[in-house]
Amino acid sequence: MATKGKQQSTARSTAPAKGAARGSSGSGAPTTRRRPSPAVYRRRRQVVFGALLVVLALIVAGVVAISTSLAGNSEPQAVNPPDASPAATQGSVPTGTPSPSASPTPVCDFNLMTVAAKTDKAAYGADEKPLLTMTITNGNAAPCEVNVGTSQMEYLVMSGSDRIFSSKDCQTGGVDLIKTIQAGKSETANFPWERNRTLEGCGAINAKPGGGGAYYTFEARLGNKSSAKAVFQLN
Repeated sequence: MATKGKQQSTARSTAPAKGAARGSSGSGAPTTRRRPSPAVYRRRRQVVFGALLVVLALIVAGVVAISTSLAGNSEPQAVNPPDASPAATQGSVPTGTPSPSASPTPVCDFNLMTVAAKTDKAAYGADEKPLLTMTITNGNAAPCEVNVGTSQMEYLVMSGSDRIFSSKDCQTGGVDLIKTIQAGKSETANFPWERNRTLEGCGAINAKPGGGGAYYTFEARLGNKSSAKAVFQLN
């Protein structure tokens, strides 16, 4: 009886070892790897495709930028606006044939020009100085140029046949002044007379025009054109 009890005790003590061996051999066996689902493959393909699209877009943008830069430098930029002449901005003499719209204004036909003389008053007191006015009118059918400078003008005051005053007598140097006068329009020039006498060549003279109600005439001249005489009175 003692022997049976001892054998049962031995069998129980070795049973766990056998179980441990089974457990050890089960853990050492190779495990099977799970394959990704089709949804995972699909997401991966979308990510890769999106990345390719971004790279292609960057390449295309770079090519377009380089092409635009090269195209912009292929032609020189205009320095002057279309209506501006390079000669005008550089200050040099214009070259080339002028356009019909830039044709020069013709010189006035003097046969169609008129010169008129007048004074600002008909009679002057002892201390008043006459204002002599010359009016030049363009009788041409179109605008034209005329020299209205002091080189061409003369204000002449007479008393009968006595030459009293001329603006040319003491003129040291006349100047030219080219003016464009519109058709049918006029230009005026004023000369304040000091009520003095002059001689040709600006010779010295002490005599002065007499007052007391004497009458004088003023004649305006422009080149070879003379006006009708304007009569005025000095008191």
